[in-house]
Amino acid sequence: MGLNEPTSNEASTTVGGMNRRQQIVRMLLRYRNSGVFSGISLDGELPRLGRQPATGSPTQFVTDLEALGTTFVKLGQVLSTRPDMIPPEYVTALERMQEKVAPIPVEHIRAIIEEDLGASVNKLFAWFDPVPLGCASIAQVHRAELRDGREVAIKVQKPDIAAQLRSDIGVLRSFATAADHLTRVGRKVRFSDWLDEFAKTLRMELDYEAEAASLARFGEHLAPYPELWVPQPMWDLCSRRVLTMELVPGVRVDAIPQVRRTEQSMLPLAAALVRGYLDQIFVHGEIHADPHPGNLRVTPDGKLAIFDLGMVAHVPPRLRERLLKLLFAAVDGRGEEVADEIIAISTRLEDYDEERHLRETGQMIARYAANGTVSEGRVVLEIVRIATSSNLRTPPELSLLGKALLSLESVCHVLAPELNTRKVVEKQLQHVMRARLRKSLSRANLASEAMEVQQLLRDGPRHMSDILSLVAENRLQMKVTGLEESRLMENIQKVANRIAAGLITAALLLSSALLMQVPTRFTLFGYPAFAIALFLLGVVIGMGLILSALLFDHRTRSRLREERGHR
Repeated sequence: MGLNEPTSNEASTTVGGMNRRQQIVRMLLRYRNSGVFSGISLDGELPRLGRQPATGSPTQFVTDLEALGTTFVKLGQVLSTRPDMIPPEYVTALERMQEKVAPIPVEHIRAIIEEDLGASVNKLFAWFDPVPLGCASIAQVHRAELRDGREVAIKVQKPDIAAQLRSDIGVLRSFATAADHLTRVGRKVRFSDWLDEFAKTLRMELDYEAEAASLARFGEHLAPYPELWVPQPMWDLCSRRVLTMELVPGVRVDAIPQVRRTEQSMLPLAAALVRGYLDQIFVHGEIHADPHPGNLRVTPDGKLAIFDLGMVAHVPPRLRERLLKLLFAAVDGRGEEVADEIIAISTRLEDYDEERHLRETGQMIARYAANGTVSEGRVVLEIVRIATSSNLRTPPELSLLGKALLSLESVCHVLAPELNTRKVVEKQLQHVMRARLRKSLSRANLASEAMEVQQLLRDGPRHMSDILSLVAENRLQMKVTGLEESRLMENIQKVANRIAAGLITAALLLSSALLMQVPTRFTLFGYPAFAIALFLLGVVIGMGLILSALLFDHRTRSRLREERGHR
C-alpha cells in the first residue's frame, strides 16, 4: 500500500488527526519568520548566515522535528539535501540529526518476521539474538544465525509505521497545497511536488524487497573495486517488511582506532569509495542519498563495507548525461556552460532573472576553479542555491548529487584525511566517460541506433514529400504553443486595446466636430447636444487612456528598480 492511499485507521482517528494537525501548525507558526521552509525570503533575497530567526534556533528546530516523530525525522534528513529551500545554518543542524529511538519489545519483531516469512523464528534461524543491534524510527535490526552457520542481520519494519507515515503525509500535503496557491514562495518552490518526491522516497524506504534489490545491484556494480564490499541479501528470508542480509562485521569509519591506521592505510579504501560511487551515479544511474559514516564499516579483512541502501534515487539516462556534462564544465571552470546546462534541465519560473543567474554562476565557478580546496559537492549545492534565487526550479536529482558528493567528501576526510578528493573526482570522471562510451557501443545500443536509422530512411522521404506538397500549395503552417499564456501576449493585448481606444477617441472627437455644423433643435450651451455628448465621451475615454498609460509606466519603472535593487 502506498503512502497516498487512505486507510481505515486514518478515518477513525479524527480527534488524534486534529491533535497531530495542531502540533504541526504550532511548529510551522514558530518558525514562520526564519525562512526555514522556503530558503528565500518573500522579497527574493537570499538567506544570510548571520540572520537569526524571530523564534527558535536551528538546534531547537531539529529537536522539534525529532519530537514530532518518524515522519519528521525523515523530513529533516531530506531537507538537509535542499540548501535551495532552507538557510545554510539549518542545513548544518539537520545534517547532525540522529534518530534516538528506544527499542520495541522483541515479541513484536518476532511476530512480523513470522507473519511475513510464514514460519516461526526458531525454524527459520538456528539462533536469534533478542537484543537489537540497532534501532531507528522505522526499523529494528537483530542478529541471527542461519542453519548453515552463516551470521546474518535481520532488519524488521516496526508495526503500524506505514499507517503513521501515510497520515502525516496527508496532513503535510494539505499545508503544501495551500502554500503553493497562497504564497509566492510556494509558487516558486512548489512544495506539493517536493512533498510527492519525499513520499516516493519514503515508499521506497518502506519496501525492503527494493532495498534487497539495491544491495544486489550495488554489489554487482562495485565488483570491479576489490576494496569495497556490499553485503548480499538472503532472498528466501526477505519480504516487504523483513530484510535478511549478510552480517557486516567491523568498525565504523569514524571510530577506527589509531593502532589500526598504523597497520593499514585507509587511503585506498577512501579512493575506491569515491571512484565506485561516481561509477554508480554516472554509469549506472543510481545515487545513494545517504552515504554517512553509520552506513560504512571497515571489516576485519581490510575492506570497506557499504550497506543501508534504503534511500537510492534513480537518474534517467538523459538527465545523467546532463549532470555529467555539468560536472565536467564545473571542474574545467567553464561557468557559462554550467549555467546553460542548468537552464536545460530546469524549469524557468515567471520572474526568472537570466542575467543574474549567468553572472552569479560564472563568478562562483571562477572562484571554484581558482580555489583548489572547494569540494565538488559544495559547488553543486551552491549552483542549486543560485538557480533557485534566480527563479529557476532545478530537478531534485541535482540536489541529491550535491549532497552525495559532499557526504562522500566528509566520509573520506574521516577515513583518510590525506586524500585529495578533488583530484580523484577529476581523474575518475575521465574513466566514467570511457565507461559510458563503451556502454553506448554495446550490441543492444547499436541495434537500437540501427533501428532508428532504418526508421529515418523509411519515413524520411515520405515526410519530406508531405512538406514540399504543403509548401507548393501554400498550406504550410507553424504553430507556437504556450504563447497565449505568456507575458508577451498579455502586453500585445494591452497595446492593441490602447490603439483601439485611441482610434475610438479620435473618431468621437472628429464626429463631434462635424456635428457641430449641423443645425438641430436640441442644443446645449448653444451647440448641438448630441455633438457635445460625443465630445465629452471622447474626452473621458482619452483621459482614461492617458491615466492608464502613466500608471502602468510608473508601475513598470518601480518594478524594474526593485529588481535591480535585489540584484
